Order: sequence, then C-alpha cells, then structure tokens
Amino acid sequence: MGTYKYVVADVFTDVPLEGNPTAVFLDSTGLSPERMQRIAQEMHLSETVFVLPAEEDGDVRVRIFTPVNELPFAGHPTLGTAVVLGESHPAKELRMETTMGIVEFELERDDDGRAVAAGMWQPLPTWEPYDRADELLAGLDLVATGSTLPIEVYNNGPRHVFVGLDSVAALSDVEPDQRILARLPDMAANCFAGSETQWRLRMFSPAYGVVEDAATGSAAGSLAVHLARHALIPFGEWIEIRQGVEIGRPSTMRARAMGTPERIESVQVAGSAVAVARGTLYA
Repeated sequence: MGTYKYVVADVFTDVPLEGNPTAVFLDSTGLSPERMQRIAQEMHLSETVFVLPAEEDGDVRVRIFTPVNELPFAGHPTLGTAVVLGESHPAKELRMETTMGIVEFELERDDDGRAVAAGMWQPLPTWEPYDRADELLAGLDLVATGSTLPIEVYNNGPRHVFVGLDSVAALSDVEPDQRILARLPDMAANCFAGSETQWRLRMFSPAYGVVEDAATGSAAGSLAVHLARHALIPFGEWIEIRQGVEIGRPSTMRARAMGTPERIESVQVAGSAVAVARGTLYA
C-alpha cells in the first residue's frame, strides 16, 4: 500500500473556506491514471491535481482530474498547485507541463517569502460558434432573453461556452436545468454580466461533474478574449472577474488578453491561493 501526501488549497481567494478548493498530490509517482481518477472521485472536488516529475523542460508535470474525467488543462487547480509548490520551489518562475503544453507561472510572495499568489500564461484558446445554442439557452432558461453576444465555444483544454446577460441581477437569477445541460457533452456553460473592468461569472457543467463552479480559471482567460474580440474591453487591459458569489464561495480572478481580434498573442490569469488542509492518502 502506498502513501501519498496532499494539500487542499482554496484558490482565487486569500480567505480560507472561500474561493474554489483543489487537492494537490505532491508526488504521484506510481499512481496509474485509473487510480488517479478514483482518487479524484474520493476527494469529490471540482478538480484534483497529481504532480509528477517533469518529462521535458518544465519544473514539474501535472495531470488534472475532475470526479468524472481527465482534463488537459484547467485554471484554478494549476494556479493552486503553483502556489502550493512555491513552498518548496524557491524561484519566482515555475514551468508546469500539462497535456496542452508548458504553462508558465510567476509566483508572488509575502514579506516572509511564502508564495501567496500567482499569474499564469494560459494556452491560447480556439473558438467557433456553438452549434447547440438553442438547447443551451433552454437548459439555462434563457430562451426569451438570449445572449448579449454571439454564443461561442472556446477551447483551451476544457470547452467553455459563453452566454451574456444584461445585468448582474439577471445573472444571479439564472436557475439552470441540469438535466438539459447534461445532454451537452464536453462543455461548460458560462453566464456572464458586467461592464468595463468589473465582471461576474457563473459556470455550470454536468459534463465535467460540476453543478456550479466557484472559480473557473480557464474560463476567465477565455472570457477576457471573448470580451476583447467583441470590443467590450480593450486588448491588454486587466479585468476583475468575480465568481462563486451565488453559492457562498466568493472568488476573484484577474485576466487579460493581448493581441487583436484576428490574432491572440497571450492570455494571462492571476489570483491568490491559500492552503487550508494537509493529509495523507493510503492507497
């Protein structure tokens, strides 16, 4: 029987028991993918990260599992992992190998040298019109209002579909039919509202085993691209995205997209994380 140390971190917050929790297994050598999936089911968080030795020119390699499947990339678990690894990684930069390629992080430390936040350069998303928009609107009970912007799907590992609402109040009132959303494979439904540099987000994804997510870092980067492409924010400007308010797990993400509508040059997402638990799994 093996023993595996892990840390639970609340991500996109500096307040314990807020933000989005993720479990980080610090040395997953010897675990098969099947075992990782079962452990992710046991942890029952939106994502669990398994840290492995690097195979290319990164500092570490990671595999990311929801309770139901493996993801090639995800935002909040990788950022949380970067902050957790900052306890033993003395450098300011951290390079993390994912299935989507190497993701670079810049760690922020407090006066005592502890890693407390990080910024990441995310995989560049691709996008296209979402071909099941009518079903999605039905599942969100938004057929009557529709979306303030074209309904498009962005792929940066997870597939995020964006539906715009005209006010934060309308966003808070959304009550999705999870049975309808569950018929839409391999996608997360993201509803957003806001203006200028202040935005709110809610994410629902039965396909990824998440009823509602408290903070979706991969969606934050794609949302910045979506807003900039449709001229609601300037390229290169940082925006603040609040999520998780409706489920009592408030989170704050910062994001920006660099480039033009025709060519995205980089996507950055930043935020804090705080360790809240440590344990040992016997498997």
